[in-house]
Amino acid sequence: MTTLQTEIEEARPVAAQCDYTHLNVVLQDGRVLRTPMWWYPRLNKATTFERGQVEMSPLGVHWPAIDENISVASILRGQQAPGARAP
Repeated sequence: MTTLQTEIEEARPVAAQCDYTHLNVVLQDGRVLRTPMWWYPRLNKATTFERGQVEMSPLGVHWPAIDENISVASILRGQQAPGARAP
C-alpha cells in the first residue's frame, strides 16, 4: 500500500454523531473531529431521527434522509457549507 493509500485508510470515518451544538466524526486511527453544527445548515435543521440515519463512506459521512454529504477533507480544512452563518 502506498503512503497516500495508508493516509486515506487511516482517515476513514468509522462513526459520526450529532448533538445540539456539534458534529463529531471518529476516524479509523482514533482521531475525533468536532465541528459546530451551524457549519452545516441542512444537518442543523434536520430532526434527531434524520441525523441518526448516517452512513460512512471511505472519504466522508452521508445522511440519506436529507441528502447531506460531508467529507473528512472538508472538515479538516475547516470548510463550512454554503449559507452557513454563526448564531
